[in-house]
Order: sequence, then C-alpha cells, then structure tokens
Amino acid sequence: MEQIDIKQQIETMIADEHYRPLSLAQLQETLGLSTTEEFVAMNKAVNELAEQYVIVFSQKGNLMPARMGGYYQGALSVNRKGFGFLDLEDENSIHITEANLHGAMNGDVAIVKKLPSFYGSDEGEVIRVLQHKTNTLVGTFFTSVGKGLQLRLDDERIKSRLIVKNWQAFKMVSGTKVLLKVLRYGDPMELEIVQLLGHIDDPGVDILSVLLEYDIDPQFPEEVMEQAQRTPSRVSPKEKEGRRDCTGKMIITIDGEDSKDLDDAVCVEKIAGGYRLGVHIADVSHYVPENSPLDQEALKRGTSTYVVDRVVPMLPHLLSNGICSLNPKVLRLTLSCEMEISEAGEILNYEIFPSFIKTTERMTYTAVNAILEGEEEACRKYKKLTEMIGWMRDCSRAIRKRRHEAGAIDFETPEAKIILNEQNKIEEIQVRERKEAEMIIEDFMVTANECVARHMKWFEIPALYRVHEAPEPKKLRDFAKIVLLMGKRFKGSVEQIRPLQLQQLLDSFKDDPAYPVISTMMLRSMQKAKYDPRCLGHFGLALEEYTHFTSPIRRYPDLIVHRMLHKYGFGTALDPEMMKQDELKMEEYGKLTSERERAAIEAEREVEDMKKAEYMEDQIGKIAEGVISGVTKFGFFVELENTVEGLVHVQKLTDDYYHYDPDTLSLKGERTKKIYRLGQRVKIKVTGASKLHQEIDFDLVRPRKEKREPIPAAKKKAGPRKEPSRPAEPAPIKNKRRRNRRRKPKPTQA
Repeated sequence: MEQIDIKQQIETMIADEHYRPLSLAQLQETLGLSTTEEFVAMNKAVNELAEQYVIVFSQKGNLMPARMGGYYQGALSVNRKGFGFLDLEDENSIHITEANLHGAMNGDVAIVKKLPSFYGSDEGEVIRVLQHKTNTLVGTFFTSVGKGLQLRLDDERIKSRLIVKNWQAFKMVSGTKVLLKVLRYGDPMELEIVQLLGHIDDPGVDILSVLLEYDIDPQFPEEVMEQAQRTPSRVSPKEKEGRRDCTGKMIITIDGEDSKDLDDAVCVEKIAGGYRLGVHIADVSHYVPENSPLDQEALKRGTSTYVVDRVVPMLPHLLSNGICSLNPKVLRLTLSCEMEISEAGEILNYEIFPSFIKTTERMTYTAVNAILEGEEEACRKYKKLTEMIGWMRDCSRAIRKRRHEAGAIDFETPEAKIILNEQNKIEEIQVRERKEAEMIIEDFMVTANECVARHMKWFEIPALYRVHEAPEPKKLRDFAKIVLLMGKRFKGSVEQIRPLQLQQLLDSFKDDPAYPVISTMMLRSMQKAKYDPRCLGHFGLALEEYTHFTSPIRRYPDLIVHRMLHKYGFGTALDPEMMKQDELKMEEYGKLTSERERAAIEAEREVEDMKKAEYMEDQIGKIAEGVISGVTKFGFFVELENTVEGLVHVQKLTDDYYHYDPDTLSLKGERTKKIYRLGQRVKIKVTGASKLHQEIDFDLVRPRKEKREPIPAAKKKAGPRKEPSRPAEPAPIKNKRRRNRRRKPKPTQA
C-alpha cells in the first residue's frame, strides 16, 4: 500500500464521528498493515499529518483529531485594538489576546490552541501561522517631533515594531504613501519599500492605497498586456464555424450608462403558452486560453473590483471593453442559453450552444425604465423595441413570481451611489435605484444561471457551483430574538428552516420603518455564499442547483463554467483522464475565487466607508433624520436615508445614565426609562467625521431644540458601478470592531 493511500485512510478514519484515539500498534492493525515497508510508510504519514496539525497525540501517545486535542485551524480576524478571534462554524469563536497572537495578522491562516478559560469565553493562542494573507502592506511616512520620518501602516491592526530596510534610497516627505514588501514577519517586522504611491493628498492615492492593501493591482504584468495586444479585435469567418448564427434575432444589451464591459445580451419572443428567452453571454473563454498569462492573471485577480472612481478589471480593457464586450451592431462570439418559459415562469425546455450575435441596440436601464413607464420620447426613439421590452417585463414578472412562491429571499438592503463632480470630489450620496429594468436583467441572469447549473449537474460536467448553505441554527436563534422584540414570531424550527419561512417573515415587515434594519439583520444571520465543486444548492434563491455563467468578463468562476461547457458540453469526445484532472482543479479554483471575491468586497466596502466619511467632513453641523441600525453598550448607530451610518456615543446622551440590555438590544435610561432600540427613527446632528479612521459621529437632536437643515444635493457624474443583474446575497463580513465603526453586509452577486 502506498504512503499516500495510508495517509488518506488515516484522514478518513479520524474524521469519523465515532473514532476513538488509537495507538500506533492499534492503527497498524486497523489498517491491516503487515510488512515493514508498510509500517515505515504509516509512520511517515502519521508524522506528516502531525506536522500539519491534522492529528495530535494524547498524553498516552494515542492518535486523535486535532480538534479533539484542542487545536483548531482557520483564518484569523484581528481588530484594531490588537486582539483577535478564530471563528468556528459549529462552536463559539476563540478569543486571542494580542500577546497570544505572536505577531499573526488579520486574515492569516493559523493553528490555534484552545487554552483553559476562567471567564466563560473560549481563549486561545496561535501556535503556528500556516499561510500569511499578504506579503505587501501600505503605509504613510510622517514627521515625528525629534524623531524625523516615521512609518505608520494603513492597517492599524498590526502592532509590531517596524524596520524599513531601504528607506534611505527614496526621497520622501511627510505624507508620502508607500507600498512595502514584508521581508520578515513577527516583532519587529522587517519591510522594504517597493513603490512610492504619491502624497496622501494627491487625487486618487487614497483609493489606490486601499486597493493595494487588498492585493488588487490596477496594473497588469507586461506579458499579460502583450498577449492582450495579440488578441484579434474582430471575429474572423473561421471563428464562426461550429456556432449557431443568431445575428437575425433582435438582441439587446441593458446596462448602466457608464458600463463598458457588456458581457450579457438578451432577447424575448412571445410563443404559444409563454416566452422564448435568450440569454447570450460573451464567450471570453475563446480568447483566454487555459494556463496562458491572461488566464493565470485572471485567476489571481478572481474578479473585477468596482470602486468609486474606477474599475480594476479582471481582464485588460483591450479584452473587457473590446472583443469580449457585446458592443452594439458588431459581430461577437457568445455562449447562448435559450429557454422556453411558461406563463407561470417555469423553465419548460432549454438549449445551451456556442453562437455568434450582433446586438441590435445598446440600451440603458434608464431608457428601458422610461419605455416601461410610457414616456413618449423614449417610446418613439425605440419604437421597434417597445413590444419586445413589454414581453421582457411580462416574462420577468412571471419568473419572479415563481421564484417568490418557491421562497427566494429578496434582501432589499439600500446600496449607496456616490456622485462625483468634475474634480473627482464627492457632491452627493444617493441610494441606487432598483427599478423594473434592473429587475428584468436580474431575473433573466438568475434563470440562465439556474439552467446551466442544472445542465452541468445532470451531465456530470466538472464545474464551480455558486453555493449558499442554510444558515447556522445559533445565528437564526439570535435573529429570532430580535424579531420577537419587534412583535413578530419566528415560525418553524431553526434546525430545519426553509427559505420560504424567512421570506414570509421579511415580507411581514414591508411597511415597517424597521424593514431595512430587519433585512440587514437577516442578511447577517446567513452563511457566506461561496464557490464549490459540489452542487449544494442556494438557500437564499431557494434553488437546488445554481452557478455563475453570465459574467465571464468580470468573474473567473463564470470563465471556468464556459471552459468546461466547451470541453464537455457540446458533443466533444470525452477524455476521462482530462475530466478527472479538471474535477481535481475545481476544489482549488473554488477556494481561490471565493478568497478573491471576499478581498474585492472588503476593498469596495472600505473605499465606500472612507469616501462617506470624507463627504461627511463637509457636513459638520447639518441635521438629518435616520433609523437606529445597531445598538451597543457604547452607543447606537444611526443610518441616514443616503446610507451613511454614524455613532451616537452613549456619553452624548446626557439626559440620563443609560444601561445596555443585550437581550433586547436596547439602551434604557435609568431615571427617565427612555429606550433607544433597533428600527427607531431619530433626528441627529453631524458632529464629527474622520476620513483617516473612517468614522462618523452624530449627536441626538432633542425635539423642538433645533431646526432641520437638510444636507444639500447636487447631481453630477456618477462613478463606476457594478451592474445590478443579480439579487443580494450574504456577503463576507470582516470582524472589525472599532469604537464607533460597524461593518454592514453589502449586497453582492447571487
């Protein structure tokens, strides 16, 4: 028996819930090993597993799973106060003091040993860092009185002393921002300067710094750009061979005004008993060969990142805005999913095939909404499209009704739209609209993704599925307590919850001022969506099969799905060995793309928080109304209509001494009995804001004490945005706890 087989057998054995610790002799007997060579191989396998902390030895020398011995593995969450946590799916989080982190940083994958605790919470110590999250950091040099230039890292969670090896090789002033490479982790941490980013006050340097902190580089390597430049800019006659000609169909794209990477186009025909829905997706895999420099860089990035003033694309603009973009009235290669949809919104039949198209028109959400609302000018301008757009609305509503009846949860969390002026300064923060046109594209994309996932599962094609598992019972119990405080009872068992039950509960709050808060709290109780080679279903969408197929320009998993369809889905002769190799790759692809998605979401969120704080620095003294969105022992958070959130610190509540009640998530006055709770509307005054710390402070305005002065609005150009062609889903939430800063889940792709 080979060592690798012995190692796998041991791992399988100790993972069994009925496993009891075995001695080496008992293990040998259980595995049925008799020769000296097999015993040596077993010892080597055991040592490797022990080195990896998959197994540990008991005091008697018996083998047991690492968790049985109190050893846990996972990504650390470290906050700005210096301590950290290791979050466990099925147990309480392990708290780790700054001293017990031993230099481990936020996001590092580490082995943590659980320690005896005398305070009721689980305490731990980092034994070993298996993988550092990053090897680059961003910092700012500043002048310190009597000490000259000093370095302050942007990541305030890093408490180590810093040694910069090559700082004398650069000309810097106070305020110079730099990109650094980590030479040695620990305390002290050794660094070297890789690049001067500019001065802290230079336009765009603030956002660039955040992007680089999350390893999101706006620049592509030279070899990637060289390959992009060699990519043809037109479709040749030979490339059309083996593809269905769809140029005769009335196909349109519907996107935002500023969108340039148009990766999906749609058409709808009215047929007997329903609709023929065509979803045509740019065939990016045709231009990105597997393992090429373009492909390797796309995998490294995992996704495009959308921030206030720019898009950092997964693929160079030569492809994403060029040959891969379904620009109007030009020939493009596509993968098409054509479906017959019943009047009840059900998928009756479907076909997936390679094709080429020529879109009839490049439509915007604004124009389509204007047509659907009957605006004369829009209807006259797009007269030849109005009938089909009406069918699109009807088909979309049928699909949405079917999804709603199945239990799909619509998390209506408001999304900020940051308006910039010509100088790239923020003029206004609005709530992004989600009207009929946006929902049409969302419904069509979800339906195509569902159809492709079902196809790949049925035909056992290697794939990455978009997985969203059922929420953990513990988090649901906590959420149930919150809704009970608001007069609603949680129906059903948290252990066997169905999406429909949560959807009905959320619907019951539709007319309640606390609805956005409840939607956000429910979103927090969900598990994180991820990419996985196993088809485990999508709880939030109430679907048994789901994947991402519709955005290969900006999501690597979609590119993988396209590639697998080309390899195994269109009548190609199957190569069992190649298929086996692809199946093995999916596990790593799922892990990498899920990690990069989380990094992009965190970067987008941090930029948004920073820009909101920058905007509010100019709104000091202004008065506005909002809703209490979170309550803690140090105060309560208030979310304004424009999605800006700030803290009313408990010290500012001077009319009484307030006690925090964790059971009711409220602050209650000792003398006045006044209560501040979730969902309550209040009037606030902006008293402080810090772009550097991404913090906003409010004071409570007493009734009839001050006249409301609305924050002014000015409409200018808007920054780049993600297309709302997907429903909201649970987003990864970093465990960053600051004095007055709170992370909200951000709607992301389903």
